[in-house]
Amino acid sequence: MTTTRDVPVDPEALRASVREKYREVATHPDGAFHFYTGRPLAARLGYPPSLVDGLPDRAVESFAGVANPFSLRPLGRGDRVVEVGSGGGFDAIVAGRLVGPDGRVVGVDMTPEMLAKSRETVRLLGLDQVEIREGIAEDLPVDDGWADVVTSNGVLNLVADKAGAFAQIFRVLRPGGRVQFADIAVGRPVPAEAVGDVDLWTDCIAGGLSVDGWRQVLGDAGFVEIEVGPAVDTFGGAPGEPNARRFDVVGHPFLASKPQ
Repeated sequence: MTTTRDVPVDPEALRASVREKYREVATHPDGAFHFYTGRPLAARLGYPPSLVDGLPDRAVESFAGVANPFSLRPLGRGDRVVEVGSGGGFDAIVAGRLVGPDGRVVGVDMTPEMLAKSRETVRLLGLDQVEIREGIAEDLPVDDGWADVVTSNGVLNLVADKAGAFAQIFRVLRPGGRVQFADIAVGRPVPAEAVGDVDLWTDCIAGGLSVDGWRQVLGDAGFVEIEVGPAVDTFGGAPGEPNARRFDVVGHPFLASKPQ
């Protein structure tokens, strides 16, 4: 369940803004955004062509991640995976192909257009092991201890209550399970007045943490064995590059384990 915490922006206002922006990414994936999308982004982030090239356009075109959450450790056949903020379904579909028919993937998203798109794509691909559920990061619709792995890509920076989100991730993981997510890290502090600007959150700036900040929130949630992968120039050449450069924003993959 969600809890009341001190957060820098109103969570409902932020969710409404995020839904509006990512509704456009779902319905008009060829539109102009401050970030890269689709196949060019997947290539930029280092996804192997073997995982991407055979997918239909609708499975990839609304992808809007910031790094490759699968790069630090591969998923195993038969793994049970929760994808937080599954969007158009690209990472959930990649995970579904990696875990195979004996695995399970539950994607969780809150934007109706993304839910509809990803569900139809999963159906068309015949991936019976992938299920898309409606929900939010701070209240995941998944049973305690169900997952071997929780993944996410460019989503947790958009969550106001990060402590609540990581508490949920910790809850749904089995003992010894792991979280492997990709997100933005800021190299320069965002001024206090800017942290309350919802537009800067949806621009993937104000909600980002430093690398040490992400380590801190993971440790506070109970995770151990925290690893941080190489930086990715997520916004280089994109319309959002000026703001990204202003705060030294890059993408990173992160990996951490729930104690046994």
